[in-house]
Amino acid sequence: MPRPTRVRYAGLAGSLLLAVAAYLGGAHRPWSPTVTPATIYFGDNGVLLPVAWLAGTALLIGAWWVGRRDIPSARWAYVTAALWMVPLLPFLPLGSYDVYSYACQGWQQAAGLDPYSGGVDVLGCPWADGVAPTWRAAPAPYGPVFLLLAAAAAKLGGSLSGTIAVLRLVAVLGVGLIAVSLPAITRRSGVPLKRAVWLALACPLIPIHLVSGAHNDAVMIGFLLAGLALAAARWPWAAGALFGLAIGVKATAVVVVPFAVLIVFAYRKWRAAAELLAALAVTLGVVSLVSGRGLGWITGLTGSGASVQWTSPPTAIGMTIGLFGVDAVPVTRILGIVALAVVLVVLWWRVLRGADVWISTGYAMAATVLLAPVFHPWYATWALVLLAATLPRETRWVTVPAAVVSALCMPDGYNLALAVKTQGAVAMTALICYIGYVRFRKAKYAVQSSGSQPAGPDHAADQLSRRDP
Repeated sequence: MPRPTRVRYAGLAGSLLLAVAAYLGGAHRPWSPTVTPATIYFGDNGVLLPVAWLAGTALLIGAWWVGRRDIPSARWAYVTAALWMVPLLPFLPLGSYDVYSYACQGWQQAAGLDPYSGGVDVLGCPWADGVAPTWRAAPAPYGPVFLLLAAAAAKLGGSLSGTIAVLRLVAVLGVGLIAVSLPAITRRSGVPLKRAVWLALACPLIPIHLVSGAHNDAVMIGFLLAGLALAAARWPWAAGALFGLAIGVKATAVVVVPFAVLIVFAYRKWRAAAELLAALAVTLGVVSLVSGRGLGWITGLTGSGASVQWTSPPTAIGMTIGLFGVDAVPVTRILGIVALAVVLVVLWWRVLRGADVWISTGYAMAATVLLAPVFHPWYATWALVLLAATLPRETRWVTVPAAVVSALCMPDGYNLALAVKTQGAVAMTALICYIGYVRFRKAKYAVQSSGSQPAGPDHAADQLSRRDP
């Protein structure tokens, strides 16, 4: 059997096993954190659930990792990625309870309530017992576009199961938008389409979190990539509208806009940039008015910071300092945001000085993921998809983290990072210090080398004269 065939069906076997894990122990209502490293073997399903989850995750990650070296064609990559997604569609969500929060926010919006004024504890919801306690008091942290989509899902679905089914369909459409946008972007960035499709769509994060978990990140990324594709195709107004929709799902999407402005500026200068920004502003304004919430969604963005986990580097540093009795997390998070702003400005300025705009766009989103106050495994898809479509060469600093975080959540959403909070924070802080030290040494060596060793034939002759007196 040829290697690509083995890869395809090994991954499909992994997806089928994960479907079994979703059926037996996926995120279910009512919320119940019964599946943890200490209890998973003692549930009603005995050893079957952990074996299905472990083997399925290992097979899916292994097939994606091995397959990246031998991709026959873009079509083969598209079909294989789709095959890995299909088995997870009919079953309970994997890796997170967030879809229950989405359903309640949609129900509140459809009922004429304001999801930005409080969580299910304040506004109520017939499915409130499916929402994780962390988010029961929190207002909706998403934009008006997603509220409108969630409200439509609640109206069309009627029941909780129907609402989740519609939300999952919305997520699948978001993944489809990513798929159809990749060719236009790779033509501009010069990246082989088959590699971009494999890295972006066959990564286990996509079937586990965007498809099964129905995370709204799929919609945000889909709008972003479609906007970039239209910007490259010289449709600035349409690109601006899609960027407005992306920001209206999650405000994170705004980091791409300055780079998109430079993409359209290259062919029609100020007029194209103005069209893009005007379309973005009009789109956001219209959806904010249609939602009936005005600009109240902006104040709801702070609610996402309720989660404190070491998987966010700035938060990990604050947690480590906190071991000495100082509550440093709020400070390190602010410093992380400041650092992110500096990085984004530097990347944008480098593009003005001649750096590649597509690669810089991917780096901007990667910096956003790394320096944000909160990190959940599915956030890695923001950077993964953009870097897959823009980096000229595959690098392990992209693929290794994506593979690792794909295994971070257990079937019902328990994050394994919670089991090692202190150890994880210290390890993450040590890793950041080590990387900073290595980068400092390399920079110092480069400066010393350029300043102390003359170049050219005179230097070579001098070296030879010292060797042969």
